[in-house]
Amino acid sequence: MSSHVDAEIEELSADIEVDDDEPVPVGVKPGSTRTVIVLPTEDGDLKTIRTLTCLARYEDALTGEEQFLYGNEAAREYPDRVEFMLRSGLPEDEDRAELTEQFFEAVIDSYDIPEESAVVYAIPTIDNPAGLDNLSEVIENSSIGAALIESYPESLCGSIPAFGDDLQAIEEIFIAVNMGSTNLEASAYRRGEQISPFTTGAVTGNEVDRIIANYVEEETQGRVNVDVTQAREYKENHADFDSFEPFTDIIQQPGGGSHEFTIERSVMDATNEYLDEAVEKFSNTFLSQLANDHMKIYQLALDQPIVLTGGMACVPGIVDAFEERLGEELGRDVEAITADRADLAATVGAQRIAARLAEIE
Repeated sequence: MSSHVDAEIEELSADIEVDDDEPVPVGVKPGSTRTVIVLPTEDGDLKTIRTLTCLARYEDALTGEEQFLYGNEAAREYPDRVEFMLRSGLPEDEDRAELTEQFFEAVIDSYDIPEESAVVYAIPTIDNPAGLDNLSEVIENSSIGAALIESYPESLCGSIPAFGDDLQAIEEIFIAVNMGSTNLEASAYRRGEQISPFTTGAVTGNEVDRIIANYVEEETQGRVNVDVTQAREYKENHADFDSFEPFTDIIQQPGGGSHEFTIERSVMDATNEYLDEAVEKFSNTFLSQLANDHMKIYQLALDQPIVLTGGMACVPGIVDAFEERLGEELGRDVEAITADRADLAATVGAQRIAARLAEIE
């Protein structure tokens, strides 16, 4: 029997017609860092369920049997042995696929996601057939989606809320950049069709976390070592391109006592380096390839706002900073946008697609 999964629950104001006779439209993003599920409430709002995509094994002190914790609780209680099954964005092998399936079922059970549902998954654009097959198996074997199961690119799903309250993005020609934990993805879209997709694992949110951890050690002259989970929390809580402020933290010293320290440079040095590299890859690799293969789409898309999605798009001020640095790189004015809640955008977009598909069925 699976244990309850600790997740962050939030309700977003919406105006959704809920019909008891129709399958429930559900959006799911099985992310490398966090898994997010969005579905309508009985009142017509949107319920969001968000937890870390991880588990930890431990031994029952009385019986010796293997037990599991999932999500936020696993990361909090077992930071030394927590497993993130989708660290590369996909389940790499059968073992990780089984663990992902187990984790996902535990989330479904914990929050009563209905079996009679129309489910759309927001999935990464990765050239990894074996990993995609494993993810497909996890999706197909889940106990939800009895009415419908579909998947769409994460960057397309994340662009939908950025364009408005409906599915306007599906009718546009534009470019989306997914600034994810495990990959930087870029793609043009022509009325929902993915054009010239590009993926690199060289510029990632996870790498920012590792660099922050290294920089913290340097900035404190070796007195402070933080793990990547702590570094990620520093990034998520303090990184800000508009108005970063130095912050103070306290660590417990081995053998007793505590040490207070202040971080002035580490977080923003790492975040600025990430953005410079992301802009360079986007402009010199992706845009060059797009212009070479689809010049007309390149021209039309750059007249539209470029949509930023993914975890790094949540950093305050990153949209304006991306816009400015890309404009300098290209020697022209560009506009960038993101959804009000970039952390939830892909799942909300997937849920809107699910609602439309459920109407069509």
